[in-house]
Amino acid sequence: MNLKQLEYFLTIVEEGQITAAAKKLHIAQPPLSYQLRLLEEDLGVQLMKRGSRKITLTPAGELLKQRAEQIFSLTTATNREMELFKKGNVGTLSIGTISSSSTVIPDQSILSFASRYPNIQFDIHEGNSYEVIEMLEKGVIDVGIVRTPFKKSGLEIRYAKSEPIVAVFPEGQHHGKHKNLIELIELYDQPLIIYRRFEQLIHDAFEKEQITPSIKCRNDDARTTLNWTKSGFGIGIVPLSALTAQDKLEMTYKEIDDKELQTQMAVVWKSDRQHIPLVLEFIESFAKSIESI
Repeated sequence: MNLKQLEYFLTIVEEGQITAAAKKLHIAQPPLSYQLRLLEEDLGVQLMKRGSRKITLTPAGELLKQRAEQIFSLTTATNREMELFKKGNVGTLSIGTISSSSTVIPDQSILSFASRYPNIQFDIHEGNSYEVIEMLEKGVIDVGIVRTPFKKSGLEIRYAKSEPIVAVFPEGQHHGKHKNLIELIELYDQPLIIYRRFEQLIHDAFEKEQITPSIKCRNDDARTTLNWTKSGFGIGIVPLSALTAQDKLEMTYKEIDDKELQTQMAVVWKSDRQHIPLVLEFIESFAKSIESI
């Protein structure tokens, strides 16, 4: 078994057909089928069941798919780290970020790091917390910046301080009897725009008050929530740090008066991966910065 065979195998899995995989790989179908047969003979197991339209993985094939993806993720990360070693702090540092971190990143710690290492390039990949962690698992990024709640298995984590979740109102709307706080009971019959990943947290908070929230829109991005709020579609529910300075000037917002509706940003990296000192220095510098926010 070699990396080329694993590449062929994963391409067949992704395309669902040997013919389509051969086309993507720019090789003829017979040599690709031959390589797959050699791989199965070498491992002593059947990896795929060939259907008339689509291949189906056997249990052994499912396991090999997982292991092959891990191998290529580690290969990608290793190549990137070797590049940094080879070029003497010249290379690319890959960071995964969530949309609601845009008010925090880049911060002074990142600017100082960039000043110390002027030849380092930053490769930013954006997504929600689940997508960032998936990129971390696949070795696409060196470090991720995410927000609770998220899956913690296999990760090293440094947390920022807890921050409140706030209700953001469309222009001209005013809700709640307090100036800076709003109670859940004052929101229960209002159209809410929420993060899909916060849905359970929000439902649990409302359930404790024996009321049901009126969810008008679900999405996966802080900027989407705020854009729909600005359009007058409903009341946005976002972490406080998702609001830019301009948002705070243009929009009315109030902290939701519930101690359970809190969230934290976090910097995460793989616990089973050996990182070079330069990456660890970045993590330590940025972690200290967000811990003081």
